[in-house]
Amino acid sequence: MVDQEEIVKVIQTFFETGKTKNFSVLGDIQINSPEFSSFSDVPPYGLKGYAESIALEELRFSSISDYDYEIKNVKISIFGSTGIVTFVLNQKGMLVDNKAFTGQHITINGRATFVLIKKDTWKILHYHLDKISN
Repeated sequence: MVDQEEIVKVIQTFFETGKTKNFSVLGDIQINSPEFSSFSDVPPYGLKGYAESIALEELRFSSISDYDYEIKNVKISIFGSTGIVTFVLNQKGMLVDNKAFTGQHITINGRATFVLIKKDTWKILHYHLDKISN
């Protein structure tokens, strides 16, 4: 049960970054390795490595003010030092265009899959986020 609690904390830390804007934690919870990868529901849609993922996460979270999220229907499976987490993810906030000084309320209903690996602590090795059409 301790491993599951640690994994949930890593996932929460990832999304709490959207609230706190403390981007340094993103490097702490994701493994800086050639094996790291991510897919997302926002461009660019291709498979991304560690550095590109971190940069895009910072850009995404910094452009949404009043960010909030809800994680539901969590399923965690642990296979030795590998953890797989799937859940429904609801995100909302104000998408800010700093150049035009405008904002747009957004609500994103989606699904998420995270793969974590345990090396002393649990770290994200891969994630895939996608929207659910309403």
